Amino acid sequence: MQVWLEIFSIVAALALVVQVVILTALLLQMRRTTENVNRLVGEMQSRMGPILTRVQILLDDTQPKISSMVNDASHMVYLARGQAQKVDRVFTEAADRLRGQLVHMDRILTGALEAVEEAGSQVKHSLWQPMHKASALVQGIKVGLDLLRSRRRGSDRHGDRRRGDEPREPQEEELFI
Repeated sequence: MQVWLEIFSIVAALALVVQVVILTALLLQMRRTTENVNRLVGEMQSRMGPILTRVQILLDDTQPKISSMVNDASHMVYLARGQAQKVDRVFTEAADRLRGQLVHMDRILTGALEAVEEAGSQVKHSLWQPMHKASALVQGIKVGLDLLRSRRRGSDRHGDRRRGDEPREPQEEELFI
């Protein structure tokens, strides 16, 4: 058993030595990697430092300008809204006035047309009614004259009725013209 104990101890010692060698190799590799990362970070900082400084300066310079532009734009929008409201009010008032004037003009034109229509009706009534009466009077005179002529002819030509049978329309036309 003693031999087994010695073999086991040697194997354990060799395992420990192998582990120490592996851990030492890992430590050395880790140091190299850390040095490379530190070197890359240093290079990046040396390159990015001036860029970040410039960006910071640029932001510091432009921030008041941007704030001023935003304030100016806000003020312009406020003024534009006010002007748009004024223009809307002016157009609304103008449209209302125009509508009122159109209603007033419509009333005036309606009244004028009614007056013209009534005047035309009165003219028609006062002018045409006497014309109809005059026409009826002329017609009556014409019928009376025709009657007198037909009697005279009848008495002048005792039996000759052909002329009395003639249509009266040509005679009426002569009298009317």
